[in-house]
Amino acid sequence: MTVSDAEKLTLSEFPAAVSSCLEEFFNSKRDMVMEIDPIVSQAVTLLEDMVLGGGKRMRPMFAWTGYWGAKGHEAENPNAVLRAVSALEFIQACALIHDDIIDASDTRRGSPTVHRRVEALHGTNDWKGDAADFGTGVAILIGDLALSWAEEMLQTSGLSCEALARVREPWSAMKTEVIAGQILDISVESSGNEDPDIAEKVNRFKTAAYTIERPLHIGAALADAPAPLIDAYRAFGHDIGIAFQLRDDLLGVFGDPSVTGKPAGDDLREGKRTVLFAEALKAADATDPAQAAALRAGIGATADPKELAELAGIIRELGAEDVVEKRIAELTTSGLAHLDAADMPDKLRTSLHELAIRATKRAV
Repeated sequence: MTVSDAEKLTLSEFPAAVSSCLEEFFNSKRDMVMEIDPIVSQAVTLLEDMVLGGGKRMRPMFAWTGYWGAKGHEAENPNAVLRAVSALEFIQACALIHDDIIDASDTRRGSPTVHRRVEALHGTNDWKGDAADFGTGVAILIGDLALSWAEEMLQTSGLSCEALARVREPWSAMKTEVIAGQILDISVESSGNEDPDIAEKVNRFKTAAYTIERPLHIGAALADAPAPLIDAYRAFGHDIGIAFQLRDDLLGVFGDPSVTGKPAGDDLREGKRTVLFAEALKAADATDPAQAAALRAGIGATADPKELAELAGIIRELGAEDVVEKRIAELTTSGLAHLDAADMPDKLRTSLHELAIRATKRAV
């Protein structure tokens, strides 16, 4: 892709451009991986299938838009920036693979999760030992490889030394935050913590920060943006990122499996102590102890579709869905206000508005 072509990419064209960068990276690794051993190549193919087989490229898109919104065309080669922000898809792959293992999920985007695919390979080959343990072990390592390749793709993107130095802080902070958020998530599930504020903290660090806030920060850092614009980006990203995760919480309970790619009520099956669930419990404790007891007894304790539907019905009846929808609307309004106050080209402001609405209005 020429420099001028990269500069003219529209939001609709951008996901395909990211996919091309990722495909190029995988191709550059193919011979080395095959030389190690075909079994390693087979594992990498599973990663490749996941990375190239779907996804909205939301994280690279926010980073890319953040870069141009900071007048980044004066700083770096656009193709190098495109490769650098595409590396965020490897961070996403690592997070999803490990999250699916932790949650014992069978499907992702309507297809078997990586650990289930590896487990199936074990059975097909009639190997020794426990197939599920093998699937988990190899999938963990595939996720680790994705994290390693994210770093390599960034460092070899063609960015200037100055840009790589500027991006180091938000890039490193993003990786720490997403792992910390996962630790918090597991801890909240195990402890049964019912505090909505803790649930929102999980939302921020497990998902919101590395989905919107830090990608925007990364794009701004690449462009050497002034501090006020970085602050505005981060405030916008914080609010829209949490709204994005709250929407995901609604999808996790009420979503259509044909849209989400996961079974209905999957968050309830997994025992997720989301803001939605916390708000339902708060309402039940105040009005209906029997419903509160049913929620506490059912969360993470059943995989029966009928029982999960009953739990979802209780949550809806208690009004928790409306509370979360109101919070999403408030966060979207405040996030857009931070953006509107920033000094940036109107065209890029409009693009970020569009991305924010896409992130927060996904259909349930």
